Amino acid sequence: MRTLVSVTLIACWAPFASLAESRPNIVLFLADDLGWTGTGSFGSDFYETPNLDTLASKGMSFSNAYAACTVCSPTRASVMTGMYPARLRLTDFISGQKRPYAKMTVPDWTMGLESRRVTIAEALKSDGYRTIHIGKWHLDFPNAQIQGPTAHGFDVSHEKPQDSRGYIINEDTVNSLNLNSNYVTDYLTDKAIEEIDATGNQPFFLYFAYHTPHTPIQGRDDLVKYFEGKVDPKAIHNNPIYAAMVKSLDMSVGNVVDAVTKKGLLDDTLFIFTSDNGGLTRRYGKYDEFTENIPLRRGKGSAYEGGVRVPAIARWSGVIPEGSQSDTPIITVDYYPTILEIAGVSGDPNHNEDVDGRSLLSVFKNSLHTIKRHLYWHYPHYHAGGDGPYSAIRAGNWRLIEFHETGNVELYRLDKDIGESQDKAEINLKTRDQLRLKLAKWRKSIAAQMPAKNPNYDPSRATEVVRNR
Repeated sequence: MRTLVSVTLIACWAPFASLAESRPNIVLFLADDLGWTGTGSFGSDFYETPNLDTLASKGMSFSNAYAACTVCSPTRASVMTGMYPARLRLTDFISGQKRPYAKMTVPDWTMGLESRRVTIAEALKSDGYRTIHIGKWHLDFPNAQIQGPTAHGFDVSHEKPQDSRGYIINEDTVNSLNLNSNYVTDYLTDKAIEEIDATGNQPFFLYFAYHTPHTPIQGRDDLVKYFEGKVDPKAIHNNPIYAAMVKSLDMSVGNVVDAVTKKGLLDDTLFIFTSDNGGLTRRYGKYDEFTENIPLRRGKGSAYEGGVRVPAIARWSGVIPEGSQSDTPIITVDYYPTILEIAGVSGDPNHNEDVDGRSLLSVFKNSLHTIKRHLYWHYPHYHAGGDGPYSAIRAGNWRLIEFHETGNVELYRLDKDIGESQDKAEINLKTRDQLRLKLAKWRKSIAAQMPAKNPNYDPSRATEVVRNR
């Protein structure tokens, strides 16, 4: 048995050495823009997710799971590396959004995943795992010559056909490839199953990074028709096209689990499901008919819980108790050390020194186990669905948000006010000041890049966007 170099990774290693020796397969499902209440088991009153609900009933649900950022690329980088986006300086989606007349100028950021960072795939591949990427990558530097998941440790990668129009594959491609469906999610699912079937006795890591339910809101015709007949105006979720997209995602998860089962590997496979950020609820200050994250406040791009709290499920037969729930806060940086520990892989010592995540293996074994630490977010950018540049910290049940345009802070007690409707910043002064100081110290410790006052600030043009950088 190898010894991990990083103290962070060592935390729960010794008691579970026998599990590492089993070399389990690992399937990591990452939804795109699926909010906290986006599945049936997490509270949706309209979306149908029987396969994800079964995954939850056979495993563990996490009620306080978070994405490391309120937008996609930074979270994806955190999953791949175990590091906070601020440490990577990959703090916005590729290639971000430029607002030349906003109150703040955003800092330069690393617009792609640097090759010097060791990904989960690289660590696992170096120790005997077959590594498979399916779906959305969204971590390439613009115009870089070396591109894609295979440049970062994946043996094979399947992405959507280039001639797809949103989620619809061009008819010529459907015919030439003899596809069973013209819907991108179905196509990618078939590719995932092909790769599972092609894997021999070698343990595998499958990273299925979905596009759905990200915009454009475009469902499979038969599923849209089905949900149109079920719309309830009184329901919180009532968009039949969005519901069809979520249904396609759920069907895909079910088909992948079935493929693993047919291969006789169900009991030897860890499944993890989560999302890269909260559900999109509005853009440019206007509410659109996307989804809702109620009871959470707001959604993708925002500073509030709706932007970063996400559904999370883990299933591992014989290890994770069936139907269990953990309330300990977890975040996407945790998957890197968790997966390495479970696989018995030490990884790169230099990389491990900067890993921010904590292994969840002890939580998998016992849902009452807690991880004592603070969680952090740093988003020094603007987003169509957001509130301007901000940083945040969660400590216990408290969450403090610092808005960089104004310098104002807001403080919420999440166990009593999950909707962040009662700002306690002027009441709990001691807690406010302590958390603000901890947040500042954390930013300094990782040299987080900060926005600055914009000399070209024009209130009348502050929301104007230049789309080409």
